[in-house]
Amino acid sequence: MSKSIEELKSLSTQIRRDILRMVHAVNSGHPGGSLGCTEYFVALYGEVMDYKLPFTMEGKGEDLFFLSNGHISPVFYSTLARFGFFPVAELSTFRKLNSRLQGHPTTHEGLPGVRVASGSLGQGLSVALGAAQGKKLDKDEALVYTLHGDGELQEGQVWEAFMYAAAKKVDNIIATIDYNGRQIDGDTDDVLSLGDLRAKLEAFGWLVLEEKNGNDLEAVIAILKKAKSETGNGKPVAILLHTEMGSGVDYMMGSHSWHGKAPNDEQLETAFKQLYLEAPADY
Repeated sequence: MSKSIEELKSLSTQIRRDILRMVHAVNSGHPGGSLGCTEYFVALYGEVMDYKLPFTMEGKGEDLFFLSNGHISPVFYSTLARFGFFPVAELSTFRKLNSRLQGHPTTHEGLPGVRVASGSLGQGLSVALGAAQGKKLDKDEALVYTLHGDGELQEGQVWEAFMYAAAKKVDNIIATIDYNGRQIDGDTDDVLSLGDLRAKLEAFGWLVLEEKNGNDLEAVIAILKKAKSETGNGKPVAILLHTEMGSGVDYMMGSHSWHGKAPNDEQLETAFKQLYLEAPADY
């Protein structure tokens, strides 16, 4: 059942609350990038991507999503739960022993919505390209979506995949880069600058779109729909999505320090006041 834009915005706030509650409970996890990518996930699952429930690993006749930067699993898990892939109550098991919701997504426990183990950075695009080419062989017109961190692009395998996608005209894939300019050790420009990323991707044969307001839900929906309209034209499509790490929580924004650090009790309470909902459906 489709949701209004206001319902999706409220859901974004709920997912942010989930993210913080999950990492706080076990004093472990990656809130910064998860908060920054919330609008992307809500736009993708709430408005853009064509998927089916109950979940099947094959995903025939439906769009597929692959999370490459698997450390932002909190936003992925919350989104899947809130859109009906598994019970919301299971979010309380995040990073606990014998949980299906490990720190980085895995497939061995059969968590609905997860099609690949990720977190070892740089591999997601290669996997997604295999799925996209499989759809072409099956004459399946559905699309493949991927999400990557900008720091992840310092991995060489990503660039081999970029080159392969264009050379083989894999034009049923939309790869989004979470372009927040930060990674675990600092700003990407300081650790290893990506230079003119748009020019590089275009030189590799990709069609590149860019959205400066990656935490504006309506803007994210629009750029994803634009990307969808550009598929099937002989080129893979990339989106440079400029987001803010820690978006929605003022003390987490503007720094890389919350890449992989959980809030304490007082910080959680402060964040929840900023992410107020009239009737939160917290688990």
